[in-house]
Amino acid sequence: MKNTMGCSWSIEELPGLSAKERSLLTSCKINTTQDLLASARTPQQQQELAAELQIHAQYVRKWVAMADLASIHSVGCQYCGLILHAGIASVAQLAQTPVHRLHRQILRLQVATMQRKDLCPSVDEVQKWVKEAATLSRTSQLN
Repeated sequence: MKNTMGCSWSIEELPGLSAKERSLLTSCKINTTQDLLASARTPQQQQELAAELQIHAQYVRKWVAMADLASIHSVGCQYCGLILHAGIASVAQLAQTPVHRLHRQILRLQVATMQRKDLCPSVDEVQKWVKEAATLSRTSQLN
């Protein structure tokens, strides 16, 4: 999960975190998505962070997955949660996902949860995510 050229966002921008959870993370000196990725790279580190925060490890795993996806510039914190809920949990997995299948899944998700397909990102936007994920994934493997 090493992202050497990925974007970093304030932990405040990561979707789905309560004020209390953001406060817990900042008390552990985790102020950005890159800080979270660096602190909780391995399953053991995720368990340790969860124990320190006194929360279930599944929450830390979810946050790490969103932070990883948010490291893609065109995804950021705006779409990382949507992509995760569509079943994609990492940059590497996104890089391997067929664009039309992911777009179809996101469209289904938008209609099921919000009854609105007009909010679904375009196929071109999804294609941009997959391309950037592939580039980021290749760059991470080289380092």
